[in-house]
Amino acid sequence: MAKVFVIAEQRDGRLKKSTFELLGASAAAGNETHAILLGEGVAGLAAELAHYGANKVHVADHAGLKFYTADAYAQVILGVVKSSGAEIILAGHTPTGRDLMPKLAARLDAGLASDCTSLAFEGATVKVRRPVYSGKATAEVEFIGSGPKLVSMRSNALGVPKPDTSKTAEAVSVAVSLGDLKTKVTEVVKGASARPDVTEASIVVSGGRSLKTAENFKLLEDMADVVGAAVGASRAAVDAGYRPHRDQVGQTGKVVSPALYVACGISGAIQHLAGMRTSKVIVAINTDSEAPIFQVADYGVVGDLFQVVPALQGELSKMKDH
Repeated sequence: MAKVFVIAEQRDGRLKKSTFELLGASAAAGNETHAILLGEGVAGLAAELAHYGANKVHVADHAGLKFYTADAYAQVILGVVKSSGAEIILAGHTPTGRDLMPKLAARLDAGLASDCTSLAFEGATVKVRRPVYSGKATAEVEFIGSGPKLVSMRSNALGVPKPDTSKTAEAVSVAVSLGDLKTKVTEVVKGASARPDVTEASIVVSGGRSLKTAENFKLLEDMADVVGAAVGASRAAVDAGYRPHRDQVGQTGKVVSPALYVACGISGAIQHLAGMRTSKVIVAINTDSEAPIFQVADYGVVGDLFQVVPALQGELSKMKDH
């Protein structure tokens, strides 16, 4: 049994699904599972963390933690893990996790395995697998030496456990003294989209340059709305100005592992495949039967997306109605 600390990521008072995945995996292995919760006005979220497996929640509730900065968050987390003797530290491989975990590893002089897709606990240590060579292979990674082991996990890789509302956790208030910080968030400008982020969504519908215009992405948005999916895009579509960079899926965008990934008019360049290859089920729609996307697809449709997508949307709407 290991002493595992999960960095609970939240935004606007809502916990990220990746946090629940990590808590559930640790609790299922019988570990002593702690959660570190940072923010302003977040103390009420401790009960929800307990439902997913946290035995103890370290709550750092402070005005200076309202918005994420690596300086402030690392300072608080380091204080908690050093005083508590953490053996394993887990976080989601989200934009926040990708920024925070290397800083923590450097400050702790510890090893970090990032963007992992599988996780196995062995006593006080852990073994993980992570994609290499743009997702063409995976490497098994284990930690050697002493000190905490740090792991960032790809969202949707572990699955969210069913919450147990009967479970409770000890909540401990963390004293926060930030001092002089090098960085400070002065403004956050939010996008207008109400759809889920591509890294968190269980279904992602993505489009490529074949959509020809930004307006044509409404075709994918309408289908995504039927099933509650996120809308992604290839780099070619983003570079053409059809979608904002936050929707880009691929090696230079976001890495996703949804239960279902629908690629519409995407040829399947290696950089794009690196960002979605670990999806559980991949559906490809393309007029070119030789497109590389079909090599990784579970289901493929050789056809014009402007005909196939509306037909698919109609069938999905019928299934939803019944």
